[in-house]
Amino acid sequence: MASITLPLDRFIPHPDVRERFETKIHAPASFVMDVAANFDMQSPSVVRWIFWLRERFMGASKAPRRKPQGLLAETQALGWSLLLENPGQWIVCGAACQPWKADVKFMPVPADRFVSDAVPNHVKIAWSLEAEEVAPSITRFAQETRVIATDAEAKTRFQAYWRWARFGIVSIRLLLLPAIRRTAEREWARRSIEEQSSGRKRK
Repeated sequence: MASITLPLDRFIPHPDVRERFETKIHAPASFVMDVAANFDMQSPSVVRWIFWLRERFMGASKAPRRKPQGLLAETQALGWSLLLENPGQWIVCGAACQPWKADVKFMPVPADRFVSDAVPNHVKIAWSLEAEEVAPSITRFAQETRVIATDAEAKTRFQAYWRWARFGIVSIRLLLLPAIRRTAEREWARRSIEEQSSGRKRK
């Protein structure tokens, strides 16, 4: 059986770390992608608490958040590059950074140089949002993250960091997926009811 090609295969085909989570959402794929891209990742209080816990544990300075933003807009404002997009189906973002530092700086990396660029003592991270409609108005939604170190020193540092940091990072992913699912299904149901009501009035 031929292996399935995923959006992140182009940028990090052989990752040091890979985390992938999926859920099924009762709404069309393009609608789910729009909700996901514009979802405020810090709206769940538990997610905000995890960010706060990291700041306290690592002694990070707290950057003021000007206003709630969608997931895509906020990550791009932090320095992530939009590497590739298939509208309504998937998006891929990536950056280079040193996540073991208290105040992480994300360095955007152009798509055409993402594989070849190797800033010493950094890791490259790429993540995707993917929506595949498996039946009418039923979507398989996935979020995947891959990490690869640029050299041996970065790999050692990242492995030490990941031993404890993965618990918070994975928890955030597991919290966001159901939150996005609930929001998409609620909004799609509301839209469907409004369209049915509007259709009855026209008749």
